Amino acid sequence: MILVASCLRMRSRLINRHPFVAMGKQNSKLRPEILADLRQATEFNDHELQEWYKGFLKDCPSGHLTVEEFKKIYGNFFPYGDASKFAEHVFRTFDANSDGTIDFREFICALSVTSRGKLEQKLKWAFSMYDLDGNGYISRAEMLEIVQAIYKMVGTVMKMPEDEATPEKRVDKIFRQMDKNEDGKLSLAEFIEGARSDPSIVRLLQCETGGSL
Repeated sequence: MILVASCLRMRSRLINRHPFVAMGKQNSKLRPEILADLRQATEFNDHELQEWYKGFLKDCPSGHLTVEEFKKIYGNFFPYGDASKFAEHVFRTFDANSDGTIDFREFICALSVTSRGKLEQKLKWAFSMYDLDGNGYISRAEMLEIVQAIYKMVGTVMKMPEDEATPEKRVDKIFRQMDKNEDGKLSLAEFIEGARSDPSIVRLLQCETGGSL
């Protein structure tokens, strides 16, 4: 989820269907000090953190998830489209230290935000995914790159309204509603305020034609 900016609702479904939910080895335990840190950093309780950790190690014995593995996971949920590009963008946002892999802390912290975070937290996370160069603004080109990836991912399964029939039209619609000072870029404040004031914008930022963050 997204959110979406990212497909935040899809990521919520990953919680229930993702292979990481499977139980791992019984001795796969987080150390007390790490558990305490993650309890503070996420919305998960101790039991949930331990279960996620077991499943994470079962699927990623090395303790690190690669971009190819991540793309494979996304591809399973979008068999009729090409999820690879969108998955790369989500991976980049999960990979907080930009080392090319996702460790358990990065994974669980991002999952906490996208599945249990407050609206503003989710929007900040989504903003960071759209802001490709990290300069604090989303340009039309950056927005278009993400939206094109979303359209490739959902393929022909979803029927779009006429004014959202192409990625370009969808981006134009988002900017008309969000870019209040008409400077051709979105600040974090514009992004959050636009989503808060008009629920329809949230739908535009997602890869579904309905629903909410």
